[in-house]
Amino acid sequence: MNVGGASAPRPYKTALAWLYSLQQFGIKLGLDNIRRLITELDVAPRAARVVHVAGTNGKGSVCAMIDSICRAAKYRTGFFVSPHLVSFRERIRVNGEMISENDVAAGLTTIRDLVRNWEPHPTFFEITTALALKRFAEAGIDIAILETGLGGRLDATNAVQSAVSVITPIAFDHEKWLGDSLEKIAREKAGIIKAKTPVVSAPQQVPAEKVIRARAAECGSPLKFVEQPYTKSPLALRGEYQKLNAAIAIAAVEALKLDWLNPLSSAGAGIGIDDAAIGRGLARVEWPARFQCWDKRTVIDGAHNPAAAKTLADSWSEVFADERATIILAALSDKDLRGICQALAPIADSFLLPKIQTARAVDPQELSKILFSVCRPGASPVGNRSGCPTISVTKSFIEALTDARARSNPILITGSLHFAGEALAHLRGEPAAFEECEQ
Repeated sequence: MNVGGASAPRPYKTALAWLYSLQQFGIKLGLDNIRRLITELDVAPRAARVVHVAGTNGKGSVCAMIDSICRAAKYRTGFFVSPHLVSFRERIRVNGEMISENDVAAGLTTIRDLVRNWEPHPTFFEITTALALKRFAEAGIDIAILETGLGGRLDATNAVQSAVSVITPIAFDHEKWLGDSLEKIAREKAGIIKAKTPVVSAPQQVPAEKVIRARAAECGSPLKFVEQPYTKSPLALRGEYQKLNAAIAIAAVEALKLDWLNPLSSAGAGIGIDDAAIGRGLARVEWPARFQCWDKRTVIDGAHNPAAAKTLADSWSEVFADERATIILAALSDKDLRGICQALAPIADSFLLPKIQTARAVDPQELSKILFSVCRPGASPVGNRSGCPTISVTKSFIEALTDARARSNPILITGSLHFAGEALAHLRGEPAAFEECEQ
């Protein structure tokens, strides 16, 4: 019976509220809890081959391409990625379909009962990883594509034996957890390499490449650096950089040696992943907030570190030439804000800085000070071009978007995947991620 007309919260929202409450435990890198969860839930992916992807930028795009290619070849896939943009359900997919609200509620209830008295208590990401593996086990998948959450060596996804390890470009990010040099960060990322397991890597800066080569040699694992972009067929994802991501995804699929896995094949023989499946998969892949053209004059991109912002700026110039952007920018306070601003300033006509719905966001006034120091006349890297972008603080994303649409320039929404998710939710007319578990 409802009291005062209030309706009871749905099981999905109740389960998510519990999961999000675990963020009080913060980030705890290590594999003991996730190994225990995998054992007690009996969800090790024994019948599926696992593609494990680490790196700083491009992980999600590469994972999405691998998933799409494998599905195009009629393999049944499980896809685990983070963070989500609008709905938690985006993190866990089977054959392209997001996990259902009922499966989230049931799975989290089972895990909650299991871990109630565990010390130390599993973290948000450990339990989310276990939920994904549980769903994959129930669905009987052929191939699991797992994206690391943070680093690699001690990331919860590294408790699973992989069939191929993939490392996308390594750059500075999460230095608090991964180290203050490329060597240290690469050491954490390269920790996903398993003994005698194929490794596929993007081109790397010299310090990172040395670490990856040393780790692969130590493990006796064959290593391939992918140098040339894929150009044989069209890609659904925009930006020249996605052609290299496509080549990395294809190399990872080839390393799986999948012929025997095809569910349509007789024992010992199968169609594998041919060029036609690769072409279909790359033409159909969907991956929001990665140079996503929402309409003819609005681009959404979750670039959240200087390397990603530089790639975004290059992609903008490829598509819009010398036309500068009205940039709606919001970022998290623990990022290299100055580096992001320096990368974006050369393509900006103006910056609009909204307040967004996460406690981790940098205050727009603070971000404006950084932008002013970067964009003032004579400042590097934009001081030698004529005109400096204007900078304005707005109360909300809605106000910033209204302002941007009143101007003639094309619009770029960027700075954070969290912010990209908030923007997409508004544009789609859906609840934002922060609203999903509210009761």
